[in-house]
Amino acid sequence: MYLIIILLASYLIGSFPTALIIGRVFYGIDIRKHGSQNPGATNSIRVLGKKAGIAVLLLDIGKGALAACLPYLLMVDINPLYTGLIAVVGHCFPIFAGFRGGKAIATTAGTLLVANPLLFLITYITFILVVFLTKYVFIGSISVGITILLYAVMSSEVNHDWLFVLFLILLIFLHRSNIINFIQHKEPKINDKNVKKDRINPKKIG
Repeated sequence: MYLIIILLASYLIGSFPTALIIGRVFYGIDIRKHGSQNPGATNSIRVLGKKAGIAVLLLDIGKGALAACLPYLLMVDINPLYTGLIAVVGHCFPIFAGFRGGKAIATTAGTLLVANPLLFLITYITFILVVFLTKYVFIGSISVGITILLYAVMSSEVNHDWLFVLFLILLIFLHRSNIINFIQHKEPKINDKNVKKDRINPKKIG
């Protein structure tokens, strides 16, 4: 019973719709109707600007970190990686936002930062390198799942490899629209100047 409560708490923490709240409170918009329509940090930067995007990024990282800290705070013998991953599921399918959430990358970062700092460094250095080389954020995002899976397979410290197979499948599913756009040559690169047209000025919202 105690385990169920902790996992439920992790899900609810992950379900906090950061980008949606910031978009509505400070800009008067539903960010899911602008830009890539994804309520995450990348689209927040694209639509709301760097300050709002960084706020979303930090809060989403915080969600994963807090959920991963629950086993330590409550002194329960649960791998923090698992409570963090439940928060990631909450972020992707938030009960507070009609189950329409983000694409897991920032919340996963918070989880790994607490649960496995070495894996965090390996994963997000890989993410940055992939985005730098390809100029596509979605490819970098999918590389997160691939890196974690490879680490789990090769490490004796991480069990239940099938969970990370499911996590990679989840990432591919969440980025399916990006993959389709990429195949159709419609996916914008990170340095595409056309995405600036999606920027919202809060002073003009009224």
